[in-house]
Amino acid sequence: MQFHLRHHRLKDFKESGSEQIPLLWILLSGHKYYPVAAAMKKILFFILILILTLPGYGKTKGYQKGSLYIEKIPEIPSRLIADLLPYQNVHHASFCDWLPDDKGILIRTRLGDVAQIHLVAHPAGFRKQLTFFKEPVAGGLVCPDPEKPFFLFTKDSAGNELNRIYRYNYKTGKIQVLTRESSRYRAIKWNNRGDKFAFSSTKRNGKDYDIYLGSADGPEDHQCILKQEGYWRAVDFSPDDKRLLVEHYVSANESYYYILNIKTKKLTRINPVTQKISYDDARWAKDGKGLYFTSDQFSDFKQLVYHDLVDQKNIPLTRSIPWDIVDFDLSPSGDTIAFISNENGITKLYFLNTKTHTITQAHLPEGLIYGIKFKPDGKELAFVRNSSKTPGDVYTLNLKKKTLVRWTYSEVGGLNTELFVTPELIHYPTFDSINGEPRMIPAFYYRPTGFKPPYPVLIICHGGPESQYLPFFSSLTQFYLNEMGLAVIAPNIRGSSGYGKEYLMLDNGYHREDAVKDIGALLDWIEKQPELDQTRVAISGGSYGGYLVLAAMVHYSNRLSCGIDACGISNFVTFLEKTGAYRRDLRRAEYGDERDPQMREFLQKISPLTNADRIKKPLLVIQGANDPRVPVAEAEQIIRAVRKNRVDVWYLLAEDEGHGFRKKANRDFSYYAQILFLKKYLLNR
Repeated sequence: MQFHLRHHRLKDFKESGSEQIPLLWILLSGHKYYPVAAAMKKILFFILILILTLPGYGKTKGYQKGSLYIEKIPEIPSRLIADLLPYQNVHHASFCDWLPDDKGILIRTRLGDVAQIHLVAHPAGFRKQLTFFKEPVAGGLVCPDPEKPFFLFTKDSAGNELNRIYRYNYKTGKIQVLTRESSRYRAIKWNNRGDKFAFSSTKRNGKDYDIYLGSADGPEDHQCILKQEGYWRAVDFSPDDKRLLVEHYVSANESYYYILNIKTKKLTRINPVTQKISYDDARWAKDGKGLYFTSDQFSDFKQLVYHDLVDQKNIPLTRSIPWDIVDFDLSPSGDTIAFISNENGITKLYFLNTKTHTITQAHLPEGLIYGIKFKPDGKELAFVRNSSKTPGDVYTLNLKKKTLVRWTYSEVGGLNTELFVTPELIHYPTFDSINGEPRMIPAFYYRPTGFKPPYPVLIICHGGPESQYLPFFSSLTQFYLNEMGLAVIAPNIRGSSGYGKEYLMLDNGYHREDAVKDIGALLDWIEKQPELDQTRVAISGGSYGGYLVLAAMVHYSNRLSCGIDACGISNFVTFLEKTGAYRRDLRRAEYGDERDPQMREFLQKISPLTNADRIKKPLLVIQGANDPRVPVAEAEQIIRAVRKNRVDVWYLLAEDEGHGFRKKANRDFSYYAQILFLKKYLLNR
């Protein structure tokens, strides 16, 4: 084997991070200032081979900045820090729960580095911070018993998703840990009396979610009431608290509902039909004789259904709305259901009379509505409103007066929100057809203002894959539009939720790369738009979206300028073998079972890591070291492989984060890195 070292450029060796290589290069190249005998060349050649095969050789030198490990990312210019500062001082508020006796609401927002729970006593009132942790908290579920001034919340450590349940006394300010060991605690649900709460946990074996009954008074009285394999969760207590509706979740298109008798532990399946059904949420009717739930049993979309527990009959309630019902709540009296539909990526709020089944729409300002919950007296409905121009804030709707009241006013860094861009919903044709017509892929298209076309383009891919890009407010997206002049396109390719169960399953198993072809079809569409610059297109995505970035750079490297991969899957086999045990079977239902030899061969064949030699454009990889979903190895193995192509790869690793960055300092730096990366490789600045 000949080793044509003399044909390599000196700068290639410098980029490898080695300080010794330049001297060897000079010696072996026969440079005129270093005449070397042929025997010496052979000795040095074998020394070089030894160095190249040493463990860890060739790793690009990085540096530490707080909790961040950084490779290849340049020093952040002070000008960029100043320009981005207003966009970094944007806040969001989400609704947690109502406090009893008109004492206000609990919200979750970030005023420091991470999100914490705050109390707001009245509309536009002061946000009183209640929890103060270095890690973000979630929950804020208020005890239904007004004599118990408690709410429950959870907190993990450094993004590892192994959390604990805490009880906060909002009269004394004292916090008590209700679960002694760290585990995965999910789906916390108070009973109606407020003396018990149900929750799911993997603490038995780290894999299966059992259901427990906890005490509001202390951590000593946690009783396992359901021990099963797979993912199980508590959904709702019966009005008398003697029964518990539970769900066995298998995949995005398959789940089962059961009623658990808490005393006898008898488990009874409801609605036992042979077809696969996907359920989302449910409420017991106030008389205890039936259930309200959402399912796709009677449609391609999820409808609101009433299930009679006496005669086992189902009554679909929202046939007139041919879209998914994504959230609902039952009023304390049981007379009214408030529900939200997702209509082509736009949410709408409706009310249903449970006696007459009549539906009326609440006409609210344009935006995305979510997190609805009736006030305990039933007179008001709380929710969060978000839009592409405004971050999330909490509102209430007075049901009698039909008046909308804003409770929180989240800061926007002093920016003029009127200058923010609202996207256009577009549809573009892809490679296959339906009834002889091209299948159309929905996407949200943001056009920059104040810049001359043709615009450079950034494609944003959502995660999931059983998820959906919705036009929520994003300060980073608005920076791209208003400060960099990028056009931003966010497609909801096949496999996305919100467009029916058939569309949801189009990418399952052996059809995985059909989703990648939808990205290729978007590139075709971009080429036909005079206002877009087909020679300057970048792609970005996180989690499954990160996989799409890598796959697109494999298949369409010649049509892309660069890519940003955040916690993305690089090899389906290693991902399935190393992702958290609690979610492995859930992911196999979507991607395929790597234990099957034929499927394993297929997954290995299509994985970006297998085809990394085809990635020829610069790549930025962002990863959390404690990610239990997409382990850090997925990032580091693709980095090593792509760097073998002499391709510039930047790397940002947060040692105190998991699946995504939740801490402001880390997220701010990731924004700097992404902007610098796009300026260099997309805009050529």
